[in-house]
Amino acid sequence: MLVSRIGRGTDFVDSLDLSPVTVIIPALNEEAALPLVLRDLPRVGCVIVVDNGSTDRTAAVARAAGAHVIAEARRGYGAACLRGLAEVEELVGRARPSAVVFLDGDHSDHCELLPELVRPILAGHADFVLGSRMLGRRDPGAMPPQSVFGNRLACFLMRVLCRARYTDLGPFRAIGFDAIKRLGMRDTNFGWTVEMQIKAARAGLRTLEIPVPYRRRVGQSKISGTVLGSVRAGYKILYLIAKYGLMPRRP
Repeated sequence: MLVSRIGRGTDFVDSLDLSPVTVIIPALNEEAALPLVLRDLPRVGCVIVVDNGSTDRTAAVARAAGAHVIAEARRGYGAACLRGLAEVEELVGRARPSAVVFLDGDHSDHCELLPELVRPILAGHADFVLGSRMLGRRDPGAMPPQSVFGNRLACFLMRVLCRARYTDLGPFRAIGFDAIKRLGMRDTNFGWTVEMQIKAARAGLRTLEIPVPYRRRVGQSKISGTVLGSVRAGYKILYLIAKYGLMPRRP
């Protein structure tokens, strides 16, 4: 197992062994935010930063902080996450991690709470743990109104069409490595989070939601920060919900 030297160690970790945990951080032009994320991250087994075509020093600052940096030229949040998962297979070989954590590189997630997400998975009580911003405390302006509305609409439609009960599509999430391999993730852009949640419900994964705080990101959002980004993300999310909601369930 590749052991990361990132992380300062926090009181949140207690006696929990985080060496079986791999963190994947998709990043696009996060030169200013990424050092803060890597500073706050507890010590885990491996931290993989996927540079998704940055034009700034994102890759350089990640390497300087001790992260394992790889590149994914194909733009898209899902494409970066898929590349990160493929790298996990190459890095660890047969010694698979017990859990994989996804979080954003913009410092909006409180990654020091990572132990609270992975604890139920490492203890064998859950397969998938979602950090819900809707249940937690959000700083003023951290989520624009269109994001709050879009999350609530998507969760309502998932409940009605897919029988999947969630309160958020938050990016801060942990899932068992064997569990995510079973899901067969495919989406390469805005639909990654909703695809995972619908497939987790259909696969019967033991799922938990825990409240997590959420703060204003460093820099401008690539999705909710622009009208085009919000429209494209909303369309893709609604399309996937309709697709899986109307698709016959396989035995």
